[in-house]
Amino acid sequence: MLRKMSKSVRFKKILLAQMLAFTAFAGSPAGAHAGTNPADPAKVIRTAFEAADDGFDMVRTQNFYSGWVSEVIYETLLTYDYLARPAKLVPETVEAMPEISADGKTYTFHLKKGIYFSPDPAFKGVRRELTAADYIYTFMRALDPQNRSPHASFVTGKIAGLDDLAEQARKTGHFNYDASIAGLQTPDRYTLKVTLNAKDYNFLNVVAYTGFGAVAREAVTAYGQQSGQHPVGTGPYMLETYVPRSKIVLIANPEYRGYTWDFKPSADGIDKQIIKDMQGKKMPQVGRVEISIIEENQSRWLAFQGKQIDFDKMPETAAPTVLDGDKLKPGYAEQGIQLQRIVDAGITYNILNMKDPVIGGYSNDKIALRRAIVMAYNNKEEASLLRNGQAVKLEAPIPPGVGGYDPAYRSSIDYNPALANKLLDHFGYKRGADGYRNMPDGKPLLLKYTSNQGGINQEMSELWKRGLDLIGIRTKFIVSNFADNLKAATSCELMMWGAAWNADYPEAENFMQLLYGPNSGHGNHGCYQSPAFDALYVKAMALPLGPERDKVYEQMNRQFEADTAWALNTTRIRNWLVRPWVKGFKKHPILHAEWQYIDVDKH
Repeated sequence: MLRKMSKSVRFKKILLAQMLAFTAFAGSPAGAHAGTNPADPAKVIRTAFEAADDGFDMVRTQNFYSGWVSEVIYETLLTYDYLARPAKLVPETVEAMPEISADGKTYTFHLKKGIYFSPDPAFKGVRRELTAADYIYTFMRALDPQNRSPHASFVTGKIAGLDDLAEQARKTGHFNYDASIAGLQTPDRYTLKVTLNAKDYNFLNVVAYTGFGAVAREAVTAYGQQSGQHPVGTGPYMLETYVPRSKIVLIANPEYRGYTWDFKPSADGIDKQIIKDMQGKKMPQVGRVEISIIEENQSRWLAFQGKQIDFDKMPETAAPTVLDGDKLKPGYAEQGIQLQRIVDAGITYNILNMKDPVIGGYSNDKIALRRAIVMAYNNKEEASLLRNGQAVKLEAPIPPGVGGYDPAYRSSIDYNPALANKLLDHFGYKRGADGYRNMPDGKPLLLKYTSNQGGINQEMSELWKRGLDLIGIRTKFIVSNFADNLKAATSCELMMWGAAWNADYPEAENFMQLLYGPNSGHGNHGCYQSPAFDALYVKAMALPLGPERDKVYEQMNRQFEADTAWALNTTRIRNWLVRPWVKGFKKHPILHAEWQYIDVDKH
């Protein structure tokens, strides 16, 4: 009887085939010119993720850690300047910023010539150059119904003719990747012309998102459902070793063209030293990136202290021993460790499933239940105690650092167990003999709260329990790993789930789309569907970026509160600790991977 090959054996076979394919390149005339990547294999970065990835086929996942790695494997048309603050778009695989038509609906991108995908047996021994058609294929994949892409909302309704093709695929069960689409044209091999249905003020941010990094059709065809375990891109790195939920090793892509480090300073004071250390270097310098998955804060912190990790976020629990206000205590400063302290362009929150039979729905009694649940959670205490002051209470779904954020905005919902009790009493959630409440129809009320493993999730669950006990709601706490929770949330299967979202691009649309009704199951993990909110969303998207659009965002915030779609938590303050042998490190508000921008002093 034939047995299924194990993942580890299968991966080794694929890697061996890849190495043989590269050897074939090197022995060919074309191979004589292959590879200008200046990375030094002896320069190694060792780092850690606090949760597991979900593979590296970005059309199928919105996992933060998957995106982190994918940033250096795939390349988008545009990216962000490494030093510029606020975030500034710059070309990546294109010669210059695109030409935009007078009506703002047509974008013309001119690709650089001579960009090649990493060596892979899918290309059958031929060097595979990046072309404009690869980006068309990448955009198409996002709307192929079979992929159920969580990023479909980024392009749904935007590109002329693409939605019609997707609708045809829903009817026939087959997506025609060879079809001609009015909104995606290639006048020549290196020119991509994108025509939108209407002006979109965030479209350039969308094309800079990792989910639209170019993939090769041959590679997706070759690996099928396994493409997430075998990514093939044009970026500076490629996958060497992958042990799911344990270890990721990246090595330099020999086909990567390289670049010269030449970034201009921003107003940030650390730029002067970074430029001194890095200016004029051929990049990337780092030849190998070793990533360990260490979900427990204490274990990760011990690894950093033991110099097994070159840089990492300081666990919030370590703040009292490491920090003196916003500076390092002498014991750490004397080691030459650099501290970079930034406020996340991100949010932490808890989804409340609108489809759940217990807490879902839009009747007054259901809204009252959700409102009481939210008022039972003390997010100020989370910020001050659980996170040791390394966070601030969140007032709206829009965090600092992105367009649409209003520092003066205050939520209409605050921690107030006494008022929550009155609200539940009024709507018939009566307490039983055991002190816990029942549903208005007399059935037991049981809340199911799902959290991720590691970090401060245990402490957060305890904070939730204290608050929910105060209002008489019995709760079952379920702990699972982040990747599995994300899959369940994507199908709107979780009643409550503690989650986080970091900006994919620096504008509030990226956060508000998580609440837009048509995105249910595609980022909208609580399946919130409010005609009033959705109408405001459509209105906001039609307005230019700026004060008028921001006013609509404020209305959306109030509607979100009226329906009580989430429980908002905090915006985190990240304290990045960097060992002295790492040069050029500066944490970016949108980009996550810095390996291609930094150097390691081997001495």
